[in-house]
Amino acid sequence: MCGRYVMSKATGDLLAHFEAKEIEGSPPPPSWNVAPTQDVPIITEKLDEDTVERRLLIARWGLVPSWAKEVKIGSKLINARSESILDKPAFRKAAIKRRALIPAEGYYEWQKTEDGKKIPHYLHSGKDELLAFAGLYEFWPDPSLPVDDPRRWLLSCTVLTTTAHDSLGHVHDRAPVIVPPEMFHDWLNPGTTDKTEVQKILDAIPEPVLTTTVVTDRVNSVRNNGPELIEPAT
Repeated sequence: MCGRYVMSKATGDLLAHFEAKEIEGSPPPPSWNVAPTQDVPIITEKLDEDTVERRLLIARWGLVPSWAKEVKIGSKLINARSESILDKPAFRKAAIKRRALIPAEGYYEWQKTEDGKKIPHYLHSGKDELLAFAGLYEFWPDPSLPVDDPRRWLLSCTVLTTTAHDSLGHVHDRAPVIVPPEMFHDWLNPGTTDKTEVQKILDAIPEPVLTTTVVTDRVNSVRNNGPELIEPAT
């Protein structure tokens, strides 16, 4: 799964890396301990006449389906199993129409030991400064606000996960789906709306090569934040 991650890059760096030209929303401050329900940057594409435009949007982490009665359901939908997104009611429409990339420098996972302890690990690329989690996004109309209120529509997102491969499976049995740069448009392409084609893209995403580092247990609390959280534990 993915329950915490790092996103400290400046907005300009994200725009350059993902070749996005438009920003919607107020970017959150740098964070070395991004937690569910917080605002996060996401990358999407939209069709504008005959041109595809790539955008950086700000979404709440934890997908709230359009049919949800309350926003709190999002705290249970921070991750989506990639194996079932095309069938699950909470994700299937977004999987076809609203796919996103969620920028991250790395993420945290907790390895369970035989004596019941949980050791925090920071997983990141040894060569790339940024990762791109495969994600989905959704718009939810807040029934408590008037139809013409600009705050009525909540934008939210979820991170796709898959079975962790051998080199990471010792830490946790699930891992985020990480999209390589050469597949950014394949995943985001708003023109791809066929279930079979979306499944083909998922199947084609390669396993990432990541480095794991044991880090301080201060990361266990969302109140702690700062670059020291990703330093190797002493």
